[in-house]
Amino acid sequence: MKNRKIAVLVKQVIDTRRTENYTFGENGVVDRNALPAIVNPEDLNALEQAIRLKNQIGNAEIIAISMGPQRAAEALKEAIYRGADSGILVSDRRVAGADTLATSYALSLAVRKAGADIVFAGRQTIDGDTAHVGPQVAQALGVPQVTYAEEVTADGEDHLIVKRRLDNGYEMVRTSIPAVITVMGTAAKCRPCNVRRLLEYRKADVTVWSADDLGGDVARFGLAGSPTQVIKSEPIVTETKGSVTLTSSDEDLTNLVNQLIANRTID
Repeated sequence: MKNRKIAVLVKQVIDTRRTENYTFGENGVVDRNALPAIVNPEDLNALEQAIRLKNQIGNAEIIAISMGPQRAAEALKEAIYRGADSGILVSDRRVAGADTLATSYALSLAVRKAGADIVFAGRQTIDGDTAHVGPQVAQALGVPQVTYAEEVTADGEDHLIVKRRLDNGYEMVRTSIPAVITVMGTAAKCRPCNVRRLLEYRKADVTVWSADDLGGDVARFGLAGSPTQVIKSEPIVTETKGSVTLTSSDEDLTNLVNQLIANRTID
């Protein structure tokens, strides 16, 4: 296969397993600096598919791309430790506070500037759960997209075969290159960080691009280019008020059903 550049979109996200100290600004934007951060889990599944595809075709380069504050470089370094060849961070106050549309626009410019013709991304992030960014990047680039991917393999010089997860099974899709592929969390888990790569790249810097480096329409970046308006955001804490131990006796089951009806839990 001809030489390929594979971009993997990587986002540093809030660790939603530790939400006790969520901090929101007046505009409803989360203060990410006040919270622990991790690499978005499904982005790691996407990275694994990119690495496997590179190993299959041989002549390829994997570029991890992220957008965020300077500390998001940590996510890119982790991607490099796991198998990516390089990392690019889009970091500029003008791109801050972006919704999915503005984020996708900026990332599409970064992908184009990097010269990538295959783009992998996680299906969605655990902080937003929109599943918008991958498809919107594809739209901005004007290339085919395949979503809900579990496995990606090369098919000749200019096509990919993608196994897509469906509700009741899966389907096989053949797409041309260039393309954007979003990967499910049910795909293969990403390999761990490689100790040799960690020692080799721990002091290496990732490339940082500003809004000026991306080019494009500055009015479409950040909050200015985000049509989404957050009215209110707040954490939801679930609590268990109590539990009841039931047996399989008819009496216990009848009492439970009568209680649920009385509480209008069921009709």
